[in-house]
Amino acid sequence: MHFNTYLTSFLSMPKISALIITLNEAKNIADVIDNLDFADEIIVVDSYSQDSTVEIAEAYQNVIVHKQEFENFTKQRNFALSKANHEWILFLDADERIPEVLKHEILETVQSEKTADAYYFYRKFMFKSRPLHFSGWQTDKNIRLFKKSKSIYTEERLVHEVLEVHGKVDDLKHYLIHYSYENYASYKKKMLSYASLKAKELFLKGVEPNPYHFIIKPAYKFLYSYIIRLGVLDGRKGMIICYLNALSVYKRYPYLKELIKSSE
Repeated sequence: MHFNTYLTSFLSMPKISALIITLNEAKNIADVIDNLDFADEIIVVDSYSQDSTVEIAEAYQNVIVHKQEFENFTKQRNFALSKANHEWILFLDADERIPEVLKHEILETVQSEKTADAYYFYRKFMFKSRPLHFSGWQTDKNIRLFKKSKSIYTEERLVHEVLEVHGKVDDLKHYLIHYSYENYASYKKKMLSYASLKAKELFLKGVEPNPYHFIIKPAYKFLYSYIIRLGVLDGRKGMIICYLNALSVYKRYPYLKELIKSSE
């Protein structure tokens, strides 16, 4: 009798689909999969990596790997979402990690009688292995846990994608760890990639760049992050991050000019 009660309780527990999108993440993929060992299924959507990302992921019996040509982040995330078999979705980037306290909070949340339909995770930005306390990242948060039936990534955004939730949204209190900055070259490459996708987004909206975009917007981005958002208190780390984030804003517009020129 007790076993049947336990079995019924276990089978009725909400299940979690953990989703990861990857491109050349061999250095991260094993760690993030291990970090998600509490999920009921783990789905990796890979953009045809040139390194050993897929081979490492496929070595895990609890991981399903799909390959999908990368067009933009929104389409990649929605494709991953379509492959999930459970209602609760936990979406992680390969460079994000869930501390034990956040793991417990996630499990307690999905097992609660009354829940929101989606939850923001606050993120702690890591500069190499050290936390960045300011530089605009102190209030960084993203929706990482949500109900599949209530959510979709909006097609209008190609990068820094937005999850549209038809329901209640709340915050979890414990932080997700974001190992975003490994070295200068890799972070700069990431920022330029974001700039390129943002340029395509602006092109589709019919935006035409002018001196305001080339001068004022990147200058404002740097000064706002470095002065107003206290990047100066992060020392050299803050200077580097604020500069590269401003560079990403600036580079959107040369890319956009090239797109406009090639379409004429």
